[in-house]
Amino acid sequence: MSQDQEISFVDVLRGRMATYQFLSRLFRVEVDQELYDTLLAMRFPANTGNNLVDEGYRLICGYLSRADGPVLTELAVDYVHAFIGSGNDGFSAAYPFESVYTSPKRLMMQDARDEVLVLYHAAGLDKQESWKEGEDHIALELEFEQILIERAVSACEADDEDACFKLLLSQRNFLEDHLLAWYPMMAKDMEKFPKTDFYRGLGKLTLGFLQNDLEFLDAVLAERKEAVAAVEGEVA
Repeated sequence: MSQDQEISFVDVLRGRMATYQFLSRLFRVEVDQELYDTLLAMRFPANTGNNLVDEGYRLICGYLSRADGPVLTELAVDYVHAFIGSGNDGFSAAYPFESVYTSPKRLMMQDARDEVLVLYHAAGLDKQESWKEGEDHIALELEFEQILIERAVSACEADDEDACFKLLLSQRNFLEDHLLAWYPMMAKDMEKFPKTDFYRGLGKLTLGFLQNDLEFLDAVLAERKEAVAAVEGEVA
């Protein structure tokens, strides 16, 4: 690819990386003052071409524009409503763990957690000691994609195209095998458990973005495969 194309492609990767980082932070812990100030200063797109993404941004932006009073307290309470709940039966909240949505009895720390843990370790990653939740938490799975994209950016900038596309393939496989294998069910729960449009919007925004990202990766990898096949044909 030309230098201009490479810069453009790297910029796209950086944009994806920033979105994964943003979403991971929103799921990880409650909104604090620093994040709230950042959200107020953000300009949310109005027409991305994906209805879920647009609706998600609209709900979040609408909430922020109307919010008054102890907003951080309201969001902290709603974080508990949305993701922690008041019961222990696996059906009282949009529990942010892959195991809950992929195990018959909706339990935590099941096979899905073991599977992603193997992938993290294979990538040379380990969770921080301060993190006390399971490794299949939505925030960590989103962060894993962010890290893979960051490595792909470094590979692209080093002109290591093979390494870059191997990392893109890893992103695509993790997205299909894990995030999109269970998050749509969580997104549906996020339509009913949160009390504010902020977290209802986050549910829609995340699902729409993940669907878009899979389409992007499929297109890029298909183009790469065709290009390699064409080169091999010329050599033959």
